[in-house]
Amino acid sequence: MQTNLPRETNTSNMSITKLEECLRLELSAVETYELALKHLDHVGLHHMCQEILASHARRTERLTEKIERLGADAVKSSGLWGAFAKAVQAGADLLGDRTAIAALEEGEDRGLQLYTEVPGECDPKTRRFIETELMPEQQRTHELCRTMKKYVNAPS
Repeated sequence: MQTNLPRETNTSNMSITKLEECLRLELSAVETYELALKHLDHVGLHHMCQEILASHARRTERLTEKIERLGADAVKSSGLWGAFAKAVQAGADLLGDRTAIAALEEGEDRGLQLYTEVPGECDPKTRRFIETELMPEQQRTHELCRTMKKYVNAPS
């Protein structure tokens, strides 16, 4: 689906490929947090997961728009990465909040790693987009997830 967004030029195919990788990560995160929210009973944890989910959904929208402005069709599926993340999360949800939050944090770790590695392989405009619009939000959601993990691991 092409939109009427202004098109950007001088972007390498490698940059588009890396943005698509980021989009798959974000789609996977959205699917995983939606699944986790179905199983979390604690109101505070539920609220924090909703906040993190909203952040990943916003990044999904930004990435989709960026990819389409570059003249490519944005991916619609998280692919194998998403299927694996959902399977891990489904198993973790059955084992309780502590295991579910640990699985979510692992996903946030992967996201932080991806956003740290990817910009070096992109053109300057794409690098700036990742570093200024995506990475700060990833750092924030990573920290929120770590806070949840500390909470569920704290002695009662």
